[in-house]
Amino acid sequence: MTRRAPAAPEQYESLRASLLFCPKCRRATPTRERLLLVLPTGNLYEYLCMDCGSSTGSKTEQDQSGPRLFRP
Repeated sequence: MTRRAPAAPEQYESLRASLLFCPKCRRATPTRERLLLVLPTGNLYEYLCMDCGSSTGSKTEQDQSGPRLFRP
């Protein structure tokens, strides 16, 4: 009989990048996260180089709250 480990709770709701490669600086630099768009399915974030301000990446964070109804 094999033993199974108890199911681990979700430890990471979302990850945040602290260093990303910047094509302009040509090295890994600290990043700043900026909210770019609020979408019905979640939020789109852009990562910016803290040295030169150029875009180094993006991520979409899925909305976990479920569907929303908008009424006029």
